[in-house]
Amino acid sequence: MTHLDGNVLAGALADIFSVDLTPASARCTGCGAVAQLAEAMVYTNAPGIVARCATCDHVLATVVDAGDRLWLSLTGLSGIELRRA
Repeated sequence: MTHLDGNVLAGALADIFSVDLTPASARCTGCGAVAQLAEAMVYTNAPGIVARCATCDHVLATVVDAGDRLWLSLTGLSGIELRRA
């Protein structure tokens, strides 16, 4: 299965957050690796977007656009670090 990089998350997450989260560092709950969300492996050939850890393939986040609702799960992340400008 072919994946894209985590920059694909920028558009979907922009609908929720007022800042671009793709340069943010996040910790995987599966293996503990810390990396920018932009480095995640993102799959778009599902009912939504699935972001997986580039180190261990653990699901980091899912985003499903259901028209009038947006479903977001970040359960694969134990923390997100945002840098202030």
